[in-house]
Amino acid sequence: MAATVVKIGSHLKELRFHLCLKSASSQGIRDFLEKNYVALKTKNPEFPFLVREATNVQPKVYARYEYGRESSLPLTNMTKEQVERAVESLIQKSR
Repeated sequence: MAATVVKIGSHLKELRFHLCLKSASSQGIRDFLEKNYVALKTKNPEFPFLVREATNVQPKVYARYEYGRESSLPLTNMTKEQVERAVESLIQKSR
C-alpha cells in the first residue's frame, strides 16, 4: 500500500475504522489494518487512527476533514485491496 503509507495532509483530521472481530464481512478491513496500521502510524505518529470494534457491526471507514466535514465509505465484504483503495480515496479527497 505504497500510496497510502505517506505523510497525511493537514486537511484530514482523523480516520476511524469500524469493524467486527469475527464476521466474514469485516475480513478485508482486518487484513488491511494488520498489514498497514504500523506503517501508517509510523509515518504519521500524531495523526489519530481510531479502530472501533463491535460485535456484528458493519465495517466502515470514516474520514473527518477540516471544519467538521465528514465522509464515510462502507467496507462490507471487501478484500484488503478494495479497502486500500477506499482509504486512499478518502485521503486523496482531503488534498
